[in-house]
Amino acid sequence: LALNPWDVVLCISGTIISCENAIVVVVIFYTPAFRAPMFLLIGSLAVADLLAGLGLILHFAFVYFIPSEAVSLFTVGLLVTSFTASVSSLLTITIDRYLSLYNALTYYSERTVTRTYIMLILTWGASICYGLLPVTGWNCLKEPSTCSVVKPLTKNHLIILSVSFFMVFAVMLQLYVQICKIVCRHAHQIAVQRHFLASSHYVTTRKGIATLAVILGTFASCWLPFAVYCLLGDYTYPALYTYVTLLPATYNSMINPVIYAFRNQEIQKVLWTVCCGCFSSTLPFRSRSPSDV
Repeated sequence: LALNPWDVVLCISGTIISCENAIVVVVIFYTPAFRAPMFLLIGSLAVADLLAGLGLILHFAFVYFIPSEAVSLFTVGLLVTSFTASVSSLLTITIDRYLSLYNALTYYSERTVTRTYIMLILTWGASICYGLLPVTGWNCLKEPSTCSVVKPLTKNHLIILSVSFFMVFAVMLQLYVQICKIVCRHAHQIAVQRHFLASSHYVTTRKGIATLAVILGTFASCWLPFAVYCLLGDYTYPALYTYVTLLPATYNSMINPVIYAFRNQEIQKVLWTVCCGCFSSTLPFRSRSPSDV
């Protein structure tokens, strides 16, 4: 096959994604202090994005070096599983943030740990089921007319994935609206109790809302173009349209470690310890709320 520049770009993106998220996975796995529910959810997101990056690399390698229908189905299934798990993990992190604010007094309890494991099981169980569909026969290799804009996925399969994404996005949007309301109410209460100036209350609230807006805006700008195109596009459309909308979606897996992991002070501390020994590895970690992560 002639080398497609878009495939090269996706492969490079997959390499960057894999390196970033591998760092997060290793840090969380080998640090005993990172066993709290919020770090488990961040770890789940990092694993999903790591698999997505590896899937992009394998897809490139198999298409150009080991062309095979079976291998193609495997890599596509891996990509569907990993990207679905990535989006679902973002939803679980949002739910965890909301509950940490809504039920602040009971958040640090055994119930939270149990709930976290249930969310992880549901997330990965649903993602694996979605990914197994093309491998178990739901593909368009034998009937090209049923293909979607992402071959060999069928149009119906891609519609289900797109509708699921819009449902997840709607839930996340609603939860972040509720989080904004809680943050504004808490900031106002603190300002009244401590006799802060109204300007201080305004600045604090604005920063919190701006952070949430950046998180949700980044997610939407990365995934919405591809999700909309999957609903409206047809297999007869030029492949260029698929590449143009899919590439930003992969960037979400590249940005996630920056937003959810590298901004965390405890993870930063471990990274500095590994890189230059600036901090002692025995320093205690300060327990943080998921709303701060």
